[in-house]
Amino acid sequence: MRVPVGRGGQLVPVQQYGGPLKTAGSAAPIPVPRELTLLLSAAVARHPSDWLVPRAINGGDRPCSPNTVEAAIRDARAQVEGLPDRFCFHDLRHYLASLLIASGAHIKTVQTRIRHATAATTLDVYGHLWPDTDESTRAAIGAAIGVRGKPAADRLRTGGAQSGDMSRSEGLADG
Repeated sequence: MRVPVGRGGQLVPVQQYGGPLKTAGSAAPIPVPRELTLLLSAAVARHPSDWLVPRAINGGDRPCSPNTVEAAIRDARAQVEGLPDRFCFHDLRHYLASLLIASGAHIKTVQTRIRHATAATTLDVYGHLWPDTDESTRAAIGAAIGVRGKPAADRLRTGGAQSGDMSRSEGLADG
């Protein structure tokens, strides 16, 4: 895919060589960090081309074929410790999603970055990676009860209610 690096740290996708993009959303800009733009700029300086990933590594100035990309991934597997034997280019998509989730990204942000049509699809595939929210929901409910129930609790300590009787008049059941 031809991908010029625009100002403001965004990759601006252009039509795939020889074919249309998969969806209209595929043409949306992708925000990238400054560190990545520096790495990409250095790569382009080493291999000047109209293409971000040219076939220049094999000769010529055309985009890499999927087979060339997969061959590069196979070479990387041998050099990067911990990569599974079957690691492939598509696994980078899963890595991105899990990295964003682990960093606390919102579901809609993850959905947009990995180009899922709906947040439901993202949750179906990656929902198990979001942290357990049971403790935070318990804390939120506990805090609400603590604030709302404080006057009644204070009255219990001072003898305002008998035998733990907390009725509507005590403020706990107010709507």
